[in-house]
Amino acid sequence: MTVTQGNKVVLIGAGYVGLAYAYALLNQGLSDELAIIDLDEEKVWAQTEDLSHAIPFSGYHMEVYPGTYEDCRDAAMVVNCAGVAQREGESRMDLVARNVKIFESINREVMANGFNGIYAVATNPVDVLSYVTWKQTGLPSNQVIGSGTVLDTARWRHNLGKYFDISPSAVHTYIIGEHGDSEVAVLSSGSVGGVPLRSMLETESKSNPGIYDDIDAIFERTRDAAYEIIKRKGNTSFGVGNALARITRAILRNEDVVLPVSALLQGEYDNDDIYLGTPTVLNRGGVRNVVELRLDEDEYAKFDNSATTLRGVIEQIGLDA
Repeated sequence: MTVTQGNKVVLIGAGYVGLAYAYALLNQGLSDELAIIDLDEEKVWAQTEDLSHAIPFSGYHMEVYPGTYEDCRDAAMVVNCAGVAQREGESRMDLVARNVKIFESINREVMANGFNGIYAVATNPVDVLSYVTWKQTGLPSNQVIGSGTVLDTARWRHNLGKYFDISPSAVHTYIIGEHGDSEVAVLSSGSVGGVPLRSMLETESKSNPGIYDDIDAIFERTRDAAYEIIKRKGNTSFGVGNALARITRAILRNEDVVLPVSALLQGEYDNDDIYLGTPTVLNRGGVRNVVELRLDEDEYAKFDNSATTLRGVIEQIGLDA
């Protein structure tokens, strides 16, 4: 089935993440039309007015307005940022029961209005809620993705870039698995400035024996970044907002680019019928294919543990995986 064409985006949820995404979308000229849905109609009116006043400075034309679920009928993408926020000290998994119920009512409305575009989930726990959305909407799996570990990977590359004093764009390594506590850093296939990361570490360790401890600390800082930010300002928004804009660009501009979104595994990594963050080729049809990295034994075991963790959560909420 052909997905809905055009570049109209429906954003559900006008909280910190949703608005950061809307602002990134506006400034990058990725959509001609953005409809924003939120329970607080007065607030969403004010936010769309405010965003509209930024358009003349963006260099692009875009129409931003308060939307309804009827806007989903001709939308190329729905981006769902709705749900209750993560509290200080609360794991992403603790959020699941509260957000599954919210998603059920949202997804019923989205599909009742004939949506047939690409559905991107940003709400945590994003891997579980991507799976829930796939089940609730009945859309083909290629049309349902989550933000996955796109942001985690960006944090990882940023932190490694600072450590090695090189641009993050020259750091090529992924965080995969759950967007959360059981995520996995992939060192075995990574590179920095074109040099295999493992080889670089082996060379550097001769003069800096503590480098492996440093890398472990960098990973922990990457994994726990959201907790530290939430502790100090109450939310994370700018990073994930730009991550969602990057995913949107990959899809609407048919880029066939690889991003570590949350996608349905169908035998990759010996896992099936579960959404996890893994490098995935994205284009105008959504997921073209999942890229299965060559993991070493330790990384493979950790990834499998991540899958097991998520399966346990899905079973708790009464869905099979």
